[in-house]
Amino acid sequence: MRLTFIAKDPDSNPTGSPTLYRTDRGTWVVQGWIVTDPEALQQMNVPEGESAVEIPDRMIPFFRENA
Repeated sequence: MRLTFIAKDPDSNPTGSPTLYRTDRGTWVVQGWIVTDPEALQQMNVPEGESAVEIPDRMIPFFRENA
């Protein structure tokens, strides 16, 4: 999988998250904060081998700009 950097959260610290990448497979990779809240996880059906990350609303415009 080849990743192309799209954007880093402009309000994060220089080494922080989240970050958005586009792949050569027509998909997205999001680096974000791991969802660990038990109540939130209970509301999702996350299969083995997958996880959930949280990103702020301010990252959404980057999806449209680079689709």
